Amino acid sequence: MTRSERQPEVILDFIFEDGLFFIAVKNIGEAPAHDVSVVFDKKFTGVEGKEISALPLFKKIAFLAPHKEITAFLDHSAAYFRRRQPTNIRATIRFKDNAGTVHTTVVKHDLRIYQDLGYVRRRTEAGRQPPGEKS
Repeated sequence: MTRSERQPEVILDFIFEDGLFFIAVKNIGEAPAHDVSVVFDKKFTGVEGKEISALPLFKKIAFLAPHKEITAFLDHSAAYFRRRQPTNIRATIRFKDNAGTVHTTVVKHDLRIYQDLGYVRRRTEAGRQPPGEKS
């Protein structure tokens, strides 16, 4: 692959792990992405009522290296669903390549696929529940 064929490819992903939700902006491409922004089709909140969809992380990432991922904690999945937060979320991702060409990608997520999944709550090394977890 020549240098001119290498392109950034930025996606947004929701990660479900041990009953926790994370949200990640990833450059899965072979070149850096510049001026990355994410616009959601609806607002949603995470832990402590923080509006996740409005975080500065999604407004502008000046530089996102190839294969780089920035992950943020969203919430405990049970709490997210209990608060009736949106489950069908569409994100429009815009970014530039090294030549300054603007690229747009739209990803759609349906978080309901995680709603009925079981999971094991892991304990910390000291044998306690992780912060924010109830026994």
